[in-house]
Amino acid sequence: MKLILASGSPYRKALLERLHLPFECHAPEVDETPLAEEPPVKLAMRLAAIKAAALEQHYPEAVIIGSDQVACLDRELLGKPGDHQRAFEQLRKSSGRCVEFHTGLSVMAPGDRNYGTCETFRVHFRKLSDAEIDRYLQLEQPFDCAGSFKCEGLGISLFKRLEGDDPTSLEGLPLIALCKILRKLGLDPHAREDSCQN
Repeated sequence: MKLILASGSPYRKALLERLHLPFECHAPEVDETPLAEEPPVKLAMRLAAIKAAALEQHYPEAVIIGSDQVACLDRELLGKPGDHQRAFEQLRKSSGRCVEFHTGLSVMAPGDRNYGTCETFRVHFRKLSDAEIDRYLQLEQPFDCAGSFKCEGLGISLFKRLEGDDPTSLEGLPLIALCKILRKLGLDPHAREDSCQN
């Protein structure tokens, strides 16, 4: 059964490669605008679902994985900063506070076998000086990352502690939940001897 990742994200691609299952990537074109007063968890799950659904007609016999992440500081959504200045402002706001990351996962398989979940991970930042923030951003330039850090890189140095069940959800694709769903669909990474060939 063909496996499709409904994403153009290099981070999600790298995460899925950990499972050593052959897959293809196809970035769907969807409107990611939040609905009025839409809660972050519902937003993450809705976007994950519409990303997967957008590819159903292209791959009717495939298992399609959609995922989306919403970061929020209190009630403020933190998108991808795009540049140094916006990233600096995000990290300055996050200093000494907790940012929640809600990662929606949607898996659609032939026969109307659809699964969805959302994993929440909390990042507790230590107090950061402006100099620390500026130095970090110069070194890692995480301008395409929600929250303005790369937890798999130097970003880990910004934190006081992490709180959650699956660290890969913080990176953008909750692999523990995904593996559980794939096993239900007969796609068990441990049952294969071949490695991922993309």
